[in-house]
Amino acid sequence: MEKGQTEKHHPTIACCGIDCGLCPRYYTIGTSRCPGCAGPDFKEKHPSCGFITCCVKKNGFEVCAQCDEFPCPKFNGWDAGDSFVSHARSLENLRFIKAHGLAPFLAQQQERIRLLEILLKDFDEGRSRNFYCTAAALLPISDLREMIKSAGPMTAELKQRAQSLRSAIAGCAGGLGIELKLRRKQ
Repeated sequence: MEKGQTEKHHPTIACCGIDCGLCPRYYTIGTSRCPGCAGPDFKEKHPSCGFITCCVKKNGFEVCAQCDEFPCPKFNGWDAGDSFVSHARSLENLRFIKAHGLAPFLAQQQERIRLLEILLKDFDEGRSRNFYCTAAALLPISDLREMIKSAGPMTAELKQRAQSLRSAIAGCAGGLGIELKLRRKQ
């Protein structure tokens, strides 16, 4: 394999650990849709990324966790705030990958994506996409599964279903000390 090329591309996980597959922009319809950091046309949609330059182009890794120098100084303060997507689990994601490998992480992430797709399909009244994406990224999978399962009858109006589920998710997050909104960098 040549430097700068990865063996596989995983558009749902960024080399820096961001959950691209749980990002609201990944689920946007139209020209503002982001294909994920390893997705097609990413370079055309986003400016150069220092993590991609170092991890993928220079070293040929799929994620920074595969580097012996992880976590390097590039990660100082990385998870202290957010951009348009939550950084809160980025380093945790990479540490999991470092300890267990990429395949187990991707399996876990696919379950989060599957649950998010249910949230978006069955409970998004047009105003909850960001909230559900953040919840799918930050809450434990078992809690997400349980809240979806006990969300109430699908015969209820979408607005009522969304309100009920959003309330349950917010309560769960509050009980776990998790804030379901993006954090501004200080």
